[in-house]
Amino acid sequence: MVKPTYGDLPPKEAESAVLTAAGSLEGPPARVVPDLEAPPLKRASVSYLALMSLANFGVSMAFIVPMSYSLALRISQLAPGHEEVLGYVAGTAQFISIAASPLVGVWSDRFRSRFGRRSPFMFGGALLGILGLIGVALAPTVLLVGAGWVFALFGWAAAGQAIVNLQADRIPEEQRGKISALSGLSAQIAPVLGIGIAYSVSSSTFLVFLVPGLVGLALVLLFPLVKREGSSVGLVHNSTVTVKALLASYTFSPRKYPDFGWNWLGRFIFFMGLYFNTTFGSFFYAQRLGLPIKEVAGTVALIGMLGIVAASAGALTGGFLSDRLRRRKLFTFLGGLLFLAGGITEAYAHSFISLLIGALIMQCAIALFSAVDGAIIFAVLPDRAQAGRYMAVVGFAQRIPSAIAPLLAPFIIVLGAAGADKNYTALYLTGAALAILGSLIILLKVKSVR
Repeated sequence: MVKPTYGDLPPKEAESAVLTAAGSLEGPPARVVPDLEAPPLKRASVSYLALMSLANFGVSMAFIVPMSYSLALRISQLAPGHEEVLGYVAGTAQFISIAASPLVGVWSDRFRSRFGRRSPFMFGGALLGILGLIGVALAPTVLLVGAGWVFALFGWAAAGQAIVNLQADRIPEEQRGKISALSGLSAQIAPVLGIGIAYSVSSSTFLVFLVPGLVGLALVLLFPLVKREGSSVGLVHNSTVTVKALLASYTFSPRKYPDFGWNWLGRFIFFMGLYFNTTFGSFFYAQRLGLPIKEVAGTVALIGMLGIVAASAGALTGGFLSDRLRRRKLFTFLGGLLFLAGGITEAYAHSFISLLIGALIMQCAIALFSAVDGAIIFAVLPDRAQAGRYMAVVGFAQRIPSAIAPLLAPFIIVLGAAGADKNYTALYLTGAALAILGSLIILLKVKSVR
């Protein structure tokens, strides 16, 4: 049972508030039922962690493959020579999805059903996501592609948000590094395999979107079907939400929760750097290797497949060692350093070998940082009973950069550009600098985590 909280009052004042709310001190106090409760934490089984990781794998494949390859292919078919359109489509969908995510989080926290708080959002989000992907594949205009991608991204984001919320709900401290590592690794591997799948059916634009989406759908639905969440009726006692509470769900107080705030800022800056270096990846490889955009998928898939080893090393080493050593911040900083090295290497790469080396370093860096910072998030979460709300706010730190970076990157790649060649050197150096800055903020400012 999680005791009710009254703002952020000190314990004695909070106790006084409870007694006052319950009745007179002279009589027996009535039982005060908290609005929301967090489910008990207990050690998760290997099968539970595995199925949770597979579900995250499915979400990652379903929406990162379009972001990395399929959308670029569709835009090049409908608006050839206008690479900037990709940024506008991707950025607009991200902004809409970001704006709705706290509402989904609050709704998820308070959702009463015999299937639980999170599972219905996994089901609903995945179904909406696959329908959106079909819409993008069949859309005859860029405008309709953008509309379809709004629905697809919103659906898959809701499903992914539900999985992360379950991690906060169910996974104890001693396993948080492991599940963050496994989730981070699955998020690295899924788009690589997904792009390979997409390339194998690249003769059909419809299948390029549909097949990775169907794989994602199957893996997402498998988790709640096999590992039932259980009823949430007893966890949610009052489903009434005021407009003020909804507006408050978009924010938090950095003064009350400084570690949560500093980690949020560091994560935001790191992912801004990451999305500068990934959004235009297909166009970047096409330019540096002198290939048409349609033929880039094979190169991207090959680099990605080789990068699985690097990502595995980064995620598993960081996640498992940080659990064992009970140290987190050192590993996020190492992730930032590796990202800096990889970003510089790619910025000046003009051959397959140099591109491969830079990509491998960056794959390791992203997996290492993501795995360990995920464990830090759970440690600094202000209220586990409202995990949906606060994890949505955490999601801002990753998703706002994914919306802003595609909109800003077109301005960077045209600076000093010669002819048709875009200035990807400046873009990748900017991304590398932001990544190391973000990791430094977490290392120096987050105090309650070692």
